[in-house]
Amino acid sequence: MNVIIIGKGKMGTLLEQTALDHGMNVLGKADLFDPYALENFLDQVDVVLNFSHPDNLEWVLQTIANHPIALVEGTTGYNQSQKDMLYEFAKTHPVFFSANYSLGIAILSQLAKQVSQQLKEEWDIEIVETHHNQKVDAPSGTALALLEAIDPDHEFDHVFGRQGSTGKRQKEIGIHALRGGTIPGKHEIHFFGQDEELTLIHNAQSRQIFVNGAIHAAKFMYGKPNGLYDMNDLVSLN
Repeated sequence: MNVIIIGKGKMGTLLEQTALDHGMNVLGKADLFDPYALENFLDQVDVVLNFSHPDNLEWVLQTIANHPIALVEGTTGYNQSQKDMLYEFAKTHPVFFSANYSLGIAILSQLAKQVSQQLKEEWDIEIVETHHNQKVDAPSGTALALLEAIDPDHEFDHVFGRQGSTGKRQKEIGIHALRGGTIPGKHEIHFFGQDEELTLIHNAQSRQIFVNGAIHAAKFMYGKPNGLYDMNDLVSLN
């Protein structure tokens, strides 16, 4: 499998090394300011892995638009317009898109959905995410994905932090972001019932777990038909 990696930072370096360890042929790394590694191998590359900056999305899609190349997309912080671009692109290309490539988070999401279906009518739900002090977006894309898993029909108000005299809790889910130190990522889902609490927690120890998931996704996408795929296609409790 021939792959191109978008992004030359820490994540790009980890992706390159892990891909090589898994026997993949890394043709190069590219970004908006140095696009040639992608442009020069369009007839050879099978899968593009993009875990970089939102500014890279448009030129990547434009560059590979006329070639049968799969895209594994893991960049966080996309606005709705950029997400719509990806969804549209998936009509003509195989696209794997997830806010978090941890296999553990994928399982957590499915567990949270199942628990929510059982408890949401009588229990209160809160999401807390913690990341390092260099993370630029809040709440995390993973927290938002967990929120969607818990409340797919948007039955609840989504309250991002609380301040002032908020009054009695309504039909809502609270989402809270903590930032500090070097923590790669921690996500907690709290279900508060009468005299009891159930908490689901995933604690990332390093970026490597996301890299491992991305490599699994790249292998999964090899030869797939056009369409939009995510971690639920890769990991399932059913």
